Amino acid sequence: MLNLIDRRLNGGNKSAVNRERFLRRYKEHIRRAVKDMIAERSIADMEKGGDVNVPARDMSEPNFRHDKGGDWETVHPGNREFVKGDKIERPNGGGGGGGSGGEPGTGSSTDDFTFTLSREEFLGIFFDDLELPSLLRNHMGAVEQSKPKCAGYVKEGAPCNLCVVRTLKTALGRRIALGAPARECLELARENLDRALLEGAHPDRIEHLEHEIREMEERIKRLPFLDDIDLRYRNRISVPQPVARAVMFCVMDVSGSMNEDKKDLAKRFFTLLYLFLTRKYERVELVFIRHTDDAEEVDEQTFFHDTKSGGTVVCSALELMHEICTARYPASTWNIYAAQASDGDAFGADVGKSGRFLGESLLRLTRYFAYIEIPDVGDGRNSSLWAEYEQVAQRHRNFAMRRVSARDEIYPVFRELFRKETTA
Repeated sequence: MLNLIDRRLNGGNKSAVNRERFLRRYKEHIRRAVKDMIAERSIADMEKGGDVNVPARDMSEPNFRHDKGGDWETVHPGNREFVKGDKIERPNGGGGGGGSGGEPGTGSSTDDFTFTLSREEFLGIFFDDLELPSLLRNHMGAVEQSKPKCAGYVKEGAPCNLCVVRTLKTALGRRIALGAPARECLELARENLDRALLEGAHPDRIEHLEHEIREMEERIKRLPFLDDIDLRYRNRISVPQPVARAVMFCVMDVSGSMNEDKKDLAKRFFTLLYLFLTRKYERVELVFIRHTDDAEEVDEQTFFHDTKSGGTVVCSALELMHEICTARYPASTWNIYAAQASDGDAFGADVGKSGRFLGESLLRLTRYFAYIEIPDVGDGRNSSLWAEYEQVAQRHRNFAMRRVSARDEIYPVFRELFRKETTA
């Protein structure tokens, strides 16, 4: 077993090992704090690190101490208010606690431990246990991934690749092959010696045969047990492996019914999606589509910052996505994903047309399609588009639907949509 010990010094009197251990132990507390930070931040500050407050009471550790044991009672002098069995309430304020709060003796107190997360730690916790569903390695791309594979044995190589069993087999075969003539001569000389002894041959004849036997035995002993020509090393070659190519379509409704608050929620969701894809995957392309009564493909800057508005035709965006897939992203070599955000404010034949086109055309091409609906605040009714999409969801397992009506709902919904698949 090889143990590697990192003895590099940490700058600023900080211990990287302790920091990693702290993140691992209080992962759930930090994750809840990250969730609250996401709801309060602006879109521009979404990926920055920040300070996390962990309650000190949650950091307490169990400990053992010696007690005098048995049943015993004690009397505290000066008691005029309590009798045995009374429960004493915790005093208000920070008396004796020294925690964060108001002035000593007034108000409530909360002991917090403040921990600063770097950008990488923040994003690592934020996107932990998330992945694109049903991602397949289905393409030999220009940048190929390779995997080492055993390809027989060679006579030269690094000592770490030495195959002991193959080397010993080769050495045994060499000794058998080179020693065969000497063993045959030795066996024949022994037979001649036995015959000469039985026939009472001349002593010179017997001495000659004994000398020949000793010479053959020495010849066999001089064969080396292991020689350089016996060494065999494992040969490994790099075999190209298919890479996973994926494209994510971000489809956003920017019609007149999508006010600034709804657009802010949609952009927050797509910002999280953008950060998630660019951090965890190297070969994922993003296509941004926005639509009013007509759809258009735009760049990232226009998608997040332009103020276009108009009517609503949802099917135009779905049809444009299908055209782009057919022209640039064939399903045979690409993993196609899509995320659509809308308030569901569609009318007339567009609702049924959108549902049929999604179920009959798009979902056959995509690995996963997520629909995010942003309803009006306090509106508990289902939109016509939601009702149509519900019928599609019943027939297709790669289609998911969720509602988001407030900032603090974006993070849980996002994690639910892209949580890592578990195998039973």
